[in-house]
Amino acid sequence: MRFDTLHDWLTWQETLHPEEIELGLDRIARVWHDMHQPAFSCPVISVAGTNGKGSSIAMLQSIYLAAGYHVGTYTSPHLYKYNERICIDGKAVADEVIMTSFERIDLSRKAQQQEISLTYFEFGTLAALDIFAHAELDIILLEVGLGGRLDAVNIIDADIALIASIDLDHQAWLGETRDEIAREKAGILRQNKACIISEPGAPSVIDDYANELPCRCYRAGRDFEYQEEQGQWRWSAKDKIRAGLPHPSLSGKHQLQNAAGVLMAVELLDSRLPVTQQAIRDGLLSASLPGRFEIREGNTTTILDVAHNQAAAKMLAESVKLYASGRRILCVFSLLADKDVKEVVRPFIKNVAHWSIAPLSSSRAMKLETIEAEITLQLAEQTNNDIKSVGVQTHASIKEALAYVQHLAGPGDIILLFGSFHLVAELGVEHV
Repeated sequence: MRFDTLHDWLTWQETLHPEEIELGLDRIARVWHDMHQPAFSCPVISVAGTNGKGSSIAMLQSIYLAAGYHVGTYTSPHLYKYNERICIDGKAVADEVIMTSFERIDLSRKAQQQEISLTYFEFGTLAALDIFAHAELDIILLEVGLGGRLDAVNIIDADIALIASIDLDHQAWLGETRDEIAREKAGILRQNKACIISEPGAPSVIDDYANELPCRCYRAGRDFEYQEEQGQWRWSAKDKIRAGLPHPSLSGKHQLQNAAGVLMAVELLDSRLPVTQQAIRDGLLSASLPGRFEIREGNTTTILDVAHNQAAAKMLAESVKLYASGRRILCVFSLLADKDVKEVVRPFIKNVAHWSIAPLSSSRAMKLETIEAEITLQLAEQTNNDIKSVGVQTHASIKEALAYVQHLAGPGDIILLFGSFHLVAELGVEHV
């Protein structure tokens, strides 16, 4: 074996390919087809979207596990440990399993007529698929990393393409408009398969592309819908109703939109993988997703969220405002350089009493002066005197920023940590 530890394998992969991100399927497809037959025998659901991918996968996994099925799940990025990306029956696979797969991938890429270079993400995607191919699974859930059409996950022909939401993010790779981004995400659709659109207002270009293939398209608000009723909710499609459902354990009103798309997928696969009403109830109640409106109680209430784009920030701000109910909010914040700091910060300006900002441990981190200048500018535009007294403090590290905010916090205050997977991961369990 090339390396003896998973850490060494991953460090090597980070330098193997000249570009950190290179969209395209040719290189990874050649390696995959050399290693395995291209299709899986069990159903595959691929999930794309600007936001809501992780939540949708978490609920699907939880429901199918509650129904007694063996489930393979691939997600990215990880928060605390690389192994989180590849799970079987809800449990991260061991280092040895991943390293054995890395070795098979390495041998295959070197055996090509011309040795194939793979990115870090492509190596991980191949490892997940390879591990799933060697497991006896009933269903495979794949989260698209970036876009859809040219993302590594798209080498697999999914039985169902679930698109959770469409908004502006990663414009340098996906396009400047919602229509352009939607078209890229629609690239995971397959002829004579099914597509689910969880967002009622998603661009119609997805439907247009589905008609061209053709692909059966199920859109929220048209082909299925949900309604809240007396502390519960109901889901309905043309000839099916599921009533008396509990709200998902995942926080945020937007989770009902994600859950509705999930139930449409469960319904479409019902002939192959029947799921009882009780399994759906249990699955919705037990789904968990670290770093998505994750609340940790202690001397001070702490909320962690990886929200890093305009749409996610808006949803987070609404959830925090509802949860805080007038309590003081102190924020630890940072962002990657390719994000829209103006739009990510804007929803919080009127409700955050203090901002502590610090650099992320990433070569792609946004400069602190850029973040500080934008927050200061938006505060200056406010007319409320309380707003103008808001503090903005820079720190040498995320850990230092958290320690400072914890010192400031008093009884009843809320500490909000958001802006990046890197931020939440860097703090880790032991620091909050």
